[in-house]
Amino acid sequence: MTWRIPAFSLLAVVAAGVVLADDSLTEQYRAPAEKLIQAAMADTDGYNRLAYLCYRIGNRLSGSVGLERAIAWSVEQMKEVGLSNVRVIPTKVPHWVRNSESARMLAPLDKPLHMLGLGMSIGTPPGGITADAVVVTNFDDLAKLGREKIQGKIVVYNYVFTNYGSGRNYRTSGASRAAALGAVAVLVRSATPLAMQTPHTGAMEYDEAQPKIPAAAITPEDSLMIARLTADGMPVKIHLEMGAQMLPDADSGDVIGEIPGREHPEQVVVIGGHIDSWDVGQGAQDDGASIMACLQALALIHKLGLQPRRTLRVAFWVNEENGTRGGEAYRAFVSGDLKNQVMALEMDGGAETPRGFGAGVDAKSLDMLKQIAKLLEPIGAGEISGGGGGEDISKLVSDGVVGMSERAAGTHYFDWHHSEADTLDKVNPEDFRKSVAALAVMSFAVADMPDRLTAGANGGRRGQ
Repeated sequence: MTWRIPAFSLLAVVAAGVVLADDSLTEQYRAPAEKLIQAAMADTDGYNRLAYLCYRIGNRLSGSVGLERAIAWSVEQMKEVGLSNVRVIPTKVPHWVRNSESARMLAPLDKPLHMLGLGMSIGTPPGGITADAVVVTNFDDLAKLGREKIQGKIVVYNYVFTNYGSGRNYRTSGASRAAALGAVAVLVRSATPLAMQTPHTGAMEYDEAQPKIPAAAITPEDSLMIARLTADGMPVKIHLEMGAQMLPDADSGDVIGEIPGREHPEQVVVIGGHIDSWDVGQGAQDDGASIMACLQALALIHKLGLQPRRTLRVAFWVNEENGTRGGEAYRAFVSGDLKNQVMALEMDGGAETPRGFGAGVDAKSLDMLKQIAKLLEPIGAGEISGGGGGEDISKLVSDGVVGMSERAAGTHYFDWHHSEADTLDKVNPEDFRKSVAALAVMSFAVADMPDRLTAGANGGRRGQ
């Protein structure tokens, strides 16, 4: 007997089939995702590890004793949670030391300025530098003033903060551009929207074709005060002392650990962040919370007995803040097997409330990720957008490896970024657990799903 299905019913079946196909990954990973989210939201071990890192080890600038303690401790932690192939990928890192530093306004009134030397800056001569300040709001202003008005002065960059990228430009190249016109030092308004008399440091770079002059960050309040005084015609004299110096490169390394894949152990999905931090604060949000969340994600996957098809690796990259040696060392480590690097995810935006992920993938892969992201909607982390990467994985991404990044709310990240205020209390335990959950679900699914992701539009670099 031949059955005939009415046309409208056939269309309904086909339509239903399309819906099921579009949600196939969602349904395939619903059960493990629910288990991982439940485990993550009940977990306390990850946050306790972050507390240890912040309160027992502290800040971790490249070349410091603190960083090397953190690396040794991280090896122990990866082994403790049951990861395999735990090792340190050795590399040399720059060793910049801040030493004592201060800045003071001498005229029109005598008062200390809140400052932090910029990373990689040279120090001042013994006894410091005393000079009049000249204020500019952008590089065009600097060029218009010319050598006649810049020669022998301390240039103050009182730019208008709109975003981190705009502020970073003055911090990074401001010293050399001022030095080209004869400036003796620069003070750069901190890259933060919050004025709380807290200076924010960060890396700067020298143009080798120009003289090297000292560079420091000052608070928005002090920058605005100096700008107003000079605009009113009041000469501002500043004394700057910085004991900063570069020492020979130090031995260091990236820390990695793995859950070997059950079918394709040679194929690797890596997630991580940078273990180094600036030498102020505790490096809690930048980037301690990220590396501890990534570690705890793998710890819970292993604890629940989930073994993906491909190898899942966690990496703590070194020297992100004042160099890229960790990312370069890791790229060299996988250089002979790039075809098996399935995806690299870097978390370097803090552990505020997670919103989802950015991914530099093609349209088909983006759809696959959106299916997985649906599983994260209960914790508010179900957004997927194009673009994804980071400083430490930038070389992998440029070589065609799929790049991803976790996206957090970022409401207050730049309030404490690179400052004394980057401390454990800024990391909300509930938000941290949500990040662990999001990372665990996404990384497990990408490492386990039948099809590999395909790179599309490359993501950008963010950090330092």
